[in-house]
Amino acid sequence: MKVAEAVGRALCAAGVEQVFGVVGYGNFHLTNAMVAAGARFVAARHEGGAATMADAYARVSGTVAAVSVHQGPGLTNAMTGIAEAAKSRTPLVVVAAEVTRPTSNFYVDQEALGAAVGAVPMRVASPEDAVGQACAAVRRALHERRTVLLNVPLDIQASDVPDDALAQAAPPPRRPAVEPSADEVAALAQVLEQARRPVFVAGRGARSPGARDALEALAERCGALLATSAVARGLFHDNPWSLDVSGGFASPLAAELIGGADLIVGWGCSLNMWTMRHGALIGADTTVVQVDDDPSALGAHRKLHLGVTGDVELTARHALAAPGGRRQGLRTPDIAEAVATRVRWRDVPYDDTSTRHRIDPRTLSIALDDILPAERVIGVDSGNFMGHPSMFLSVPDQDGFCFTQAYQSIGLGLATAIGAALARPDRLPVAALGDGGALMGAADLDTVRRLGLPMVVVVYNDDAYGAEVHHFGPDGHPLDTVEFPPTDIAAVARGYGFEGVTVHTRADLKAVEDWVAGPRSVPLLIDAKVVRDRGAWWLEEAFRGH
Repeated sequence: MKVAEAVGRALCAAGVEQVFGVVGYGNFHLTNAMVAAGARFVAARHEGGAATMADAYARVSGTVAAVSVHQGPGLTNAMTGIAEAAKSRTPLVVVAAEVTRPTSNFYVDQEALGAAVGAVPMRVASPEDAVGQACAAVRRALHERRTVLLNVPLDIQASDVPDDALAQAAPPPRRPAVEPSADEVAALAQVLEQARRPVFVAGRGARSPGARDALEALAERCGALLATSAVARGLFHDNPWSLDVSGGFASPLAAELIGGADLIVGWGCSLNMWTMRHGALIGADTTVVQVDDDPSALGAHRKLHLGVTGDVELTARHALAAPGGRRQGLRTPDIAEAVATRVRWRDVPYDDTSTRHRIDPRTLSIALDDILPAERVIGVDSGNFMGHPSMFLSVPDQDGFCFTQAYQSIGLGLATAIGAALARPDRLPVAALGDGGALMGAADLDTVRRLGLPMVVVVYNDDAYGAEVHHFGPDGHPLDTVEFPPTDIAAVARGYGFEGVTVHTRADLKAVEDWVAGPRSVPLLIDAKVVRDRGAWWLEEAFRGH
């Protein structure tokens, strides 16, 4: 057996079931070996899209996914998606063919490329270690929650592995949950007992049903309100004390209640500048606690009064078992009524600035929230528009929202929705894009159609890079470099086999209602011409922070 086949089979034996990529001659045999071993392969139209699809699939499925790319340009094309995954600590294996001769036109220092964006570089150095390295890559991805770049040199791919090489290939053991120390749990229980206005903010490390249940039980005893970071949105969807998302996306009521807390506990949440509005949501006398199973994450973004190293669910259950009585905290009748009626952005009054030619993105998003089925999984691109689908479109749980924004690149939203859709085929996939990101990632409209995904792609089209327009325009700077002639994106989508709808007014959404009611045999793209009268609220907040 050749190294190429052995590595592909070993990755699957180690637990990789889903692979995305673009195949060239350098990764042809590797990819086919994974398919032969039982993995599902999805051919993307661009390596950057393939990396982001794998990232989103891994986030939503909770499994290690893989990306397969050609040497040199195949890897460099994928680097933005790899950077997003690495910054998000997504368990992912990037399998890259490699040339090691500097005289080759395909040569680039792939190890340095991976390290530069935070991925863990590894290399198959010999036929003897090929299977071991493949299994080690999956183990590191899973146990360290890292994106791993596994380079497989072309000259070694063609070599023979030892006859019994695959005998050692097996799934790694589950990542053990980190047990918090008794002293730290006691300290946490004490601050919870003393708090009168506690708020819990759950992040990526709390995105599991077990952690959710433990946090809800502890919050009930403490009288705490519940919020999430953007990446954990939906975790407390059905809880009447949920404030939805903390940070720049928070509604005015949510920001007021979080800002008035005397204790904020970040559960598997970094409490970074986005989640805490550059610290503006933390009062001068607020006690700040962070719980994370990675000790290096504690206090990485702000000063803490207490850091607890431990698994979120285990720590919450230990704190729940500590002595202490039930307290009302912030769970008063007045707050209950306010949360029920004013915490959602769609319940915040606004002046509808829609015209005959352009629709207010708030009006568009609220209407789509009512039209589209509740069981949905949403992928959102980056840009001025992104707060509207992120906060006006509801999601059923933490698996209903996939937020690839650690690197804040535009152009990843469509691929995000594809990966999330494959991880949750029982739900309607929704991709929310700006016109810039939609055109940047348009090649993978073909992937949506080819896979037969009943996807809704919503393009918030203002014919510009809106963030730059609203940031620099008020100061009188020329905007020719960030404004564009109108593009008929619905027509572009029809060329890929979509049903395309252009929306100027609320009445134009009747076509969306018809699509939802119909067989949904082809995907739908909504080219929504949105007003461009002002910057988004969350972006104004972000720029103020800078």
